[in-house]
Amino acid sequence: MATYDLVIIGAGPGGYVCAIRAAQLGLKIALVEKRTTLGGTCLNVGCIPSKALLESSELFAGARRSFVDHGIVLDRVKLDLERMMARKGHIVQELVNGVALLMKKNNVDVFAGRGVVTAPGRVTVHGDKETELEAGAICLAMGSEAVELPFLQFDGSKVVSSTEALSFASVPKRLLVIGAGAVGLELGSVWSRLGAEVTVVEMLPAIAPFADKQMSNSLKRALAEQGLEFRLESKVTGAKVLTKTVKVTIEDKHGAAEQVTCDKVLVAVGRRANTANSGLEALGVALDDQGRIQVDKGFRTNIDRIYAIGDLIHGPMLAHKAEDEGIALAEILAGKPGHVNYDTIPNVVYTEPELAMVGKTEAELKAAGIGFSAGRFMFRANGRAKSLGLLDGLVKILAHKETDEILGVHMVGPRVSELIAEAAVAMEFHASAEDLARTCHAHPTLSEVVREAALAVDKRAIHS
Repeated sequence: MATYDLVIIGAGPGGYVCAIRAAQLGLKIALVEKRTTLGGTCLNVGCIPSKALLESSELFAGARRSFVDHGIVLDRVKLDLERMMARKGHIVQELVNGVALLMKKNNVDVFAGRGVVTAPGRVTVHGDKETELEAGAICLAMGSEAVELPFLQFDGSKVVSSTEALSFASVPKRLLVIGAGAVGLELGSVWSRLGAEVTVVEMLPAIAPFADKQMSNSLKRALAEQGLEFRLESKVTGAKVLTKTVKVTIEDKHGAAEQVTCDKVLVAVGRRANTANSGLEALGVALDDQGRIQVDKGFRTNIDRIYAIGDLIHGPMLAHKAEDEGIALAEILAGKPGHVNYDTIPNVVYTEPELAMVGKTEAELKAAGIGFSAGRFMFRANGRAKSLGLLDGLVKILAHKETDEILGVHMVGPRVSELIAEAAVAMEFHASAEDLARTCHAHPTLSEVVREAALAVDKRAIHS
């Protein structure tokens, strides 16, 4: 039986990053993965392939609609979906290969198969053959899986999760998306740009309901102008899968129901921790009321020598959150002060315009009774945004009323997935709005909108 300092089950962003950092710190590591490739959901059927399709579909939509504004006239724009999908697959494969090379580089032993915890310090790998591993510590990093609706279960063809929605063989004429979170909005945007009629159904009164209300409203207006139809404060109450279509019943907040026929239904109502068939129940690993593993600040479960990170535990189901937790756990196990600052984890929706946020929203600050000042600045007043022809959106900075410390930054606009990092760094070092306002930003850049918003906290924005 092979013995390791740490056995990690799950080779997604949390698991493989934990493996690398632990190996750097001198620990002997085994990584167990049930997929045939490393990288988890994010790399294989999640954030990476979706971003590839978002980029391709955005260029396609631009070629049809906005290139002419730049003096680029194309007589005919044709979609080659097969080639677009091949490009996506090539990107994924390169990154998958890269993760495998990183494991070799860091002397991490990889075991292919389903990892089952049979006892504290003991993992059985069910692969081509059964392998027993002895571990000083076990890290659970199995990630999450898409949630089905009881009356609308996935069939992989007409009723699909995000996995299948990344690989349609043709553009559906009518696509119904259930759920207006990041997954629903991003994939709805992809297929809308490629020519589908997309309707998004959401139970709550706003899209991206986790976001600042002003940002959510701004994003909704922009996406609606692009052709997405939104049914808010509505729910799908029934569905009938037919030979070629799906007939869905949608009920609004007043109880009025109507039937909608579509070619495909994307169910994007959330994800749940992937804890099944991993031995946790038999060991008595404690779960919360959402089915997530309960851990302390050091990622310890209630069972000795068993730890958990990523989508398995409380917090946003984000790849970069899992990565930070993986690094922190590796450092803790090596006797170092690993930690994660959950107040500075950014969240992004990669539509066009993008939505990005870090820290508290206005609603959260008001609910907590914390006084704040808000500074806002629109992208349409920015020279670089004008040159790009991307004018939708704004940046809003929330700063403590007394200390001026930045408490939250919210953005809708072009490339804000990159701009949000500046805000996260500022908040990590407890910077004030004044600190951002007095930091010189290159001109002309989109980042100037961040500075202007910081100036606006004190009502002294220059260009508005």
